[in-house]
Amino acid sequence: MADLRRWITALAILALFTGLASAQVGGGGGQTLQCALQAQPTPTLRAEGITEEIGDIVIICSGGNQLTTVGGVNQQVPQTNVTVSLTSQVTSRLLGNGNNWSEALLLLDEPNSGLPSLIPNTGPAATLRVCPSANTGCVAYANLVTPTGGGPAIEVAVSGPATVVPPAGPVAQTDLAYNGYQGIVSGNQVTFFGVPILAPGTTSSRVLRITNVRTNANGIGGGSASGSVPVQASLLSGNPFALPLSNAVPIVGFVQTGLTTSVSGGTFGQCNTQPPAPGSPAFGAAQAALLGFTEGFGSSFKTRVDPAVNGSGTVASTIQNKPGTLYNGESAFTIPAATITGIAPGFNAVTQPPGLADAGTRLKAVFNNIPTGARLFVSLYNVTRDPANGSITGQVAAPAGTSTTSFAQLVTSETTADGATTPPTAIASSSVTLIYNADAPGGIALSLVEITPTSGTSATAVWEVINTNPDAIETFRFGAFISYTANPGTNSPSAGVGTANLSFAPTSTATSATSGPIPRFIDTSTAKTAITIAICRTILLFPFLTNQAGFDTGIAISNTSTDPFGTVPQAASCDTYWYGANSIPKYTTPSVATATTWVDLVSTRAPNFQGYMIAVCGFQYAHGFAFVSDVGARNLAMGYLPLIVPDPSLNGGRGANDQAVSVLNSGEQLSQ
Repeated sequence: MADLRRWITALAILALFTGLASAQVGGGGGQTLQCALQAQPTPTLRAEGITEEIGDIVIICSGGNQLTTVGGVNQQVPQTNVTVSLTSQVTSRLLGNGNNWSEALLLLDEPNSGLPSLIPNTGPAATLRVCPSANTGCVAYANLVTPTGGGPAIEVAVSGPATVVPPAGPVAQTDLAYNGYQGIVSGNQVTFFGVPILAPGTTSSRVLRITNVRTNANGIGGGSASGSVPVQASLLSGNPFALPLSNAVPIVGFVQTGLTTSVSGGTFGQCNTQPPAPGSPAFGAAQAALLGFTEGFGSSFKTRVDPAVNGSGTVASTIQNKPGTLYNGESAFTIPAATITGIAPGFNAVTQPPGLADAGTRLKAVFNNIPTGARLFVSLYNVTRDPANGSITGQVAAPAGTSTTSFAQLVTSETTADGATTPPTAIASSSVTLIYNADAPGGIALSLVEITPTSGTSATAVWEVINTNPDAIETFRFGAFISYTANPGTNSPSAGVGTANLSFAPTSTATSATSGPIPRFIDTSTAKTAITIAICRTILLFPFLTNQAGFDTGIAISNTSTDPFGTVPQAASCDTYWYGANSIPKYTTPSVATATTWVDLVSTRAPNFQGYMIAVCGFQYAHGFAFVSDVGARNLAMGYLPLIVPDPSLNGGRGANDQAVSVLNSGEQLSQ
């Protein structure tokens, strides 16, 4: 689909220029210059994005009068300022020279597009030459040149009045006027100053293309997964005689939610070491959560550059420099650094030429309240989930060739820019742990990276999209894993709920063009439960207790956490829950010390009760006994051991018997 769009655009431009020389044909006297907007593809912008690239704005002019030579001197071409106003901030990258010069460009006659021209090196066959003075623009002069194959003379814009191109050419690039103008950004406007507009006459057209304009789509608002909001631009010409514009309010994009997320989390027992039983010597962690990032629309996830141009994950300074081409990537029209003078010395134009994004789309997980005493790992690459049993497997390398298989890899930080000719900065191989995933059938090796908390109990993992299919809505999933040695006596790992916030990355609050990487996003995430550590406990079911019809029941609960097997001694109370006739509210026993027994009578605790009771004790290895008899135990009596109930809070992690239970078998809940 993307290739088809490129060809449609190329054919449209070819039809425009073929037979029209270099789009610079002079006309006769008395011709009115007319300019109108040409419809362009309108991209979908992510509602979370601060630096979303709007669609190109193309103006087609025809008519106007030829500038005749007076006294052998070429006449100056009329100039105008062109201002584009948006309903949100313009966030095109500033090039660091203190004058708000940006990478936004106004191009004249599609330079470097490779389309044919009757005069070599001119119009679409010219190289891009950017005016060195964005504040004032650059003066141009009209010069008549005869096409190589003969025919009417064609008016071309040259750099000075003394520049006279021979009637039959050829035209040197240095003789031509500048065909690129940098925009100066101010708030929600970008202005191109002193742009010369050479009237093309009645048999051809002049083309103005405004490209590389980015906007804060989050400031426009209103986009959702099911609908979109149009983005409207307003164009103003400072000299209506040089560039007449009317009703110039094109739609340049539609804002729509770009991301939905999901977290399938698991619960683990504080008393149960994870992993409990290594399946191989390399086994080092247990599945804890599955993190899902789903596109709001097909092109929401982007590689740094269009993989169809120069290969996924690689970049160069001139890979995306053909006007009118629709590039599927975070980068826009890339300007060769050598063509621009408005760059501050500190701006690394070699590794970061204007128009080139810092990275592809990045996906971030921020973990909070990581249990103290537990180690957290994440998958190095995106993983796939087996719908039958919930187990996950992972890729080991980026897909080769022209594959559109979804692929992302962990990077060192959300703000570190990619290199000039290399894929994103990956986690060092020395940080990667190969584990044996015991929950996968037959055992699957996964590459994991330990994420160390940077502040308290918080840690961040960021992956960059390396391969994507722009024509499909994709979900990227990543695994989170934990490992810990149980020590309930020291509250390790600490009991509680760990959460994850999932979002685009990098996130920022910088909504102007003055600072920040490209792309960058607003954080619209909400915390979702990822890892739960449940306290050590034993659940006992007393199926029959009574204090009716002359009977009473004795109850005993023993704390047997002191044993000869190395169990850590524990002490805690038991919450008792009563169900049946004449039931009472929850009763909490006094703390039961290790190697002691709590005893009670139903007649004391719940007079006239008959039914069952569940006791939840906050220590391992609670055991009990119940003794039912007539009062005084003279005629009838019986005793029994209560049932030990598997802890239902651990049905997403490891149970009390260390049975492997997948944490990834629950349905994912999507939320924005």
